[in-house]
Amino acid sequence: MNYIPRSISPKITEADKYFQVIIITGPRQTGKTTLCKNQWPDYDYYNLEDIALRSYIKDDPKRFIFDSGDRIIIDEVQNMPELFSYIQICVDDNPNKKFILTGSNNFALMENITQSLAGRAALFNLMPFSFGEVREYIDQTPTDQLLFNGFYPGVIAKGIPPTLFFSNYYATYVERDVRKIKTIQNLEQFQTFVKILAGRVSTEFNASSISAATGVSSPTIKSWLGILKASYIVFSLPPYFNNIEKRLTKSHKIYFYDTGLLCFLLGINDCGQLATHPLRGAIFENMVVAEFYKEPGRDNNVPNLYFYREERGHEVDIVKTDGRAISLYEIKSSKTFNADFTKNLKYLAKIMGDDVERSAVIYDGDALPGVAINLRQIR
Repeated sequence: MNYIPRSISPKITEADKYFQVIIITGPRQTGKTTLCKNQWPDYDYYNLEDIALRSYIKDDPKRFIFDSGDRIIIDEVQNMPELFSYIQICVDDNPNKKFILTGSNNFALMENITQSLAGRAALFNLMPFSFGEVREYIDQTPTDQLLFNGFYPGVIAKGIPPTLFFSNYYATYVERDVRKIKTIQNLEQFQTFVKILAGRVSTEFNASSISAATGVSSPTIKSWLGILKASYIVFSLPPYFNNIEKRLTKSHKIYFYDTGLLCFLLGINDCGQLATHPLRGAIFENMVVAEFYKEPGRDNNVPNLYFYREERGHEVDIVKTDGRAISLYEIKSSKTFNADFTKNLKYLAKIMGDDVERSAVIYDGDALPGVAINLRQIR
């Protein structure tokens, strides 16, 4: 399969006109290196996963930054955070110098960007493929197979069997990323926590409940959730409660960036198991929410996606805001449309009034214009 263009590329190209530093972050194995080599084929490339290269640079990092040419890509830059200060000095002194930086640890990157490159760099998040990017390759793929496969390039573009890909992906994540974080003393407990979180996907996060199930304190559970977010395993969807006089939930919902990894963590080793799996609806919901989350160029630090839930009663899966305009979406894994699917949408639209621009059900059946959207027609 040839290179699959990424929908975020035009926004990166535009930013490249104005910023000397472009930073592309996101989960491991989402194609950051491939994108960079296609977007900037004439740039010199350095991968800081290479221990020998890191050892060489460590002897004189300033020389490396200043003498490595005017156009360079530095992959997995979080492995040498000391480079950020030298990059700052370099771009301030050399207006023609350009750096493309990639990384898969958001916490390490953001800390250094804030300290050294604020105002000098444009930041982009590269997620697993979206429907729109790979539609021609997956359009005839059954939904359960989509849920099981996920959208990582290794599975979609390279054809690696999902179980093989995600078993190696997760083992690498634990061995290379988690072990670097000193706050995790017991990897076995941490992995138990990850699997419990997978079992509660698309539900509201409750640290106390998970603490009781793992035997780990609530503060530690919250800290571990932060680690999963920073390393792009999960993200959270906040509740919407702006100007609505109701008793609303205040807890965030937890989703995984990719349903392939989610299925692996749930012990699903064949897509046929999904048909009767008790969490199929939650996994389906996860895939839809993640698709919205992949919107090109969306600033993930300023969420415009929410869910609505009263403490006792009505719930809407996605509330999307764009200025004052609001779009409401209910997610159903059914292949058959039921008029009851719109009940909560109508309820919330009545409360929100004229600000509601769109209201629809996203489900697994045929599209019904004005009422329901097929899973594959989200974009």
